[in-house]
Amino acid sequence: MPAYSAGMNTTTLATPAPASARQDATTIGLIGLAHGTSHFNHMLLPPLFPLFIRDFGLSYSELGLLVSVFFVISGVGQAMAGFLVDRVGARPVLFAALTMFVCASLAAATAHGYPGLMLAAALAGLGNAPFHPVDFTILNKRVSAPRLGHAFSVHGITGNLGWALAPIFLIGLTGWAGGQWRTAYLGTALVALAVLVLLVLNRDAIDDRQGSWEHAAKPGTAAAPVDEHPMAFLKLPSVWLCFSFFFWTTAALSAIQSFASPALMRMYGLPESVTAFVVTGYMLCGATGMVIGGFLVARVARLERTIAVAMALAAGLLLLTATGWLPPYVASAAAALAGFGTGLAGPSRDMLIKRAAPPGATGRVYGTVYSGLDVGFAVAAPVFGFMLDHGQANGVFYGAALVLVLGIASAGLVGLRLNRR
Repeated sequence: MPAYSAGMNTTTLATPAPASARQDATTIGLIGLAHGTSHFNHMLLPPLFPLFIRDFGLSYSELGLLVSVFFVISGVGQAMAGFLVDRVGARPVLFAALTMFVCASLAAATAHGYPGLMLAAALAGLGNAPFHPVDFTILNKRVSAPRLGHAFSVHGITGNLGWALAPIFLIGLTGWAGGQWRTAYLGTALVALAVLVLLVLNRDAIDDRQGSWEHAAKPGTAAAPVDEHPMAFLKLPSVWLCFSFFFWTTAALSAIQSFASPALMRMYGLPESVTAFVVTGYMLCGATGMVIGGFLVARVARLERTIAVAMALAAGLLLLTATGWLPPYVASAAAALAGFGTGLAGPSRDMLIKRAAPPGATGRVYGTVYSGLDVGFAVAAPVFGFMLDHGQANGVFYGAALVLVLGIASAGLVGLRLNRR
């Protein structure tokens, strides 16, 4: 059996020493804030798509391409960032990523057409690229094992809150500025800058040089040999199954984030003042699901079963929304409640990847696996935008439900392989 495969059973990521609850909480809180900022910047452009259509005459397909550019750059960069994090450490990479977010907001604020928006999308994608390998490296090295499941839960919750806050912040600040969306982007630049300053001031709490992997600290546990090729982890089927899981589930998320609002407007005749906050509701329901999911991780042995039940619930609600049978406001509520199912699956998903990560390659594994998230966004956004441009509004919800089912299949195969080992 390859050396990495032998380590799959025994990979338990660890902490420097028995850390206090306060130390763990500080690290978890700071990384959660950073992760929320990255998800906030996922939504840097989509909430103001209607204004870009008004001011620049763009189509939904062109706007979907902006999302694709963001996630193509983020996906390629994320896989590369995993190697960088393993080599130079997570903290300096995190600071550079937040700096890119400041630049992206300034580019959006000064955009005078499609090329300017494309530049903003590219810079934001570059900033987003390192976050998952950075975050999980710091959490796995700095947080005590008994609190690691809750750390994953908080990490997921703050990501959802970042997604939920972005539409409110951008739309609200634009309205306060009398429809001047450039002012909103100056505000997002200040948000990223403030988070960067806070992390620099508390840099000791996120120093991944202070810590060790448990498998490296305990005698008799397997570790990756020093002569193992850096790319050897790519031979593990579980890595690519996790990648596919992220691809499918993120394709569903892309449908909701970027196109649920206009799809509900067309299907049910709801005003934009209602549908614009479906994404916020979806993310808040997801955050609630993640709180519960954080407790389930420690109590459920077969994580793939939790994922399957939770995501099946989400897929069912999206199917109901797609049929057009529901009353308009109930349909909006159903689409938002689907977020609870995807959120409930989140901590189990992250723990499943942790179990699949071979010793000594955690940054690379998280970078590769989470790049499936970026690829899912990049591929799905133009597809769902094309559906809307051609009058297939219900296809947004049918498609989202279908890819969630495919995600369940991927998670089931990962769990099957790990349980066999």
